[in-house]
Amino acid sequence: MLFKEFGSVDAFPIAIKTTDVDEFVNIVKKISTPFGGINLEDIAAPRCFEIEKRLREELNIPVIHDDQHGTAIVVLAALINVGRVLKKEIKDFKIVIAGAGAAGTATAYMLLDYGVKDIIVCDRAGTLYEGRKEEIDPYKEELARKTNPRKIKGKISDALEGADVFIGLSAPNIVTPDDIKKMNPPRIVFALANPDPEIAPELAMPLVRIMATGRSDYPNQINNVLAFPGLFKGLLEVKARGVDKEIFFAASHAIANIIKDEELNEDYIIPSIFNKKVAQAVANAVSEKAKKLKLAR
Repeated sequence: MLFKEFGSVDAFPIAIKTTDVDEFVNIVKKISTPFGGINLEDIAAPRCFEIEKRLREELNIPVIHDDQHGTAIVVLAALINVGRVLKKEIKDFKIVIAGAGAAGTATAYMLLDYGVKDIIVCDRAGTLYEGRKEEIDPYKEELARKTNPRKIKGKISDALEGADVFIGLSAPNIVTPDDIKKMNPPRIVFALANPDPEIAPELAMPLVRIMATGRSDYPNQINNVLAFPGLFKGLLEVKARGVDKEIFFAASHAIANIIKDEELNEDYIIPSIFNKKVAQAVANAVSEKAKKLKLAR
């Protein structure tokens, strides 16, 4: 319904009754023939990473796990506009991400690829750092190697010391006002756990310059529906062979640029999900980028 309503894309929900990675990949490969793209949905980490990687290698159509890249695209779009509001280069931000699942991992990698250098990812066991032994898997090990350049060890409150941006993609009520106060003013908080964010907006708002949530009843709703309908529309229009991080960046910039300079403010860093211009702007940017990258047929 969302694909059709927002992007005029015909999509078919297909539920697959297995938790076995090999079986899942084989089923998707076998049924992929009539489709122009595959949108993976609601597959938990770490299985989702291997499934997406293998399907991308073995199919000649775009494969996107929305919980990873849809989220990351919209977070980057919002951050680009935070940079515009503050007149700061977002690559210089110190960013803390809570959550090392699908969304947290993908957002960390997208921001790294975009050029942000100082990112700390936290999970239930605390900060990810190279050499950590508890609650670790190969995907978290790789993430630990590529993030946390200052090798901060400890809990989320330790990571937030001197941070510019907090991005919550985890669980409700894991951050306190005292934790937020440790951040570097003007303080940017994206508390995106749904329906209950990492910190209640009422507690965070007096302490921060810009607040975003995943909810529709507060300003700055970060919602995947801003990304995936237009993303697939653009990829399908050029019969794309695959997808690339540059295409994701193009989508982020298209979403961010819907908001004109004179409209931009602390309570309006991301367009409404009901803004009909978004999907077409994203589609145009994505199809142009796919052509430049020679991914278009």
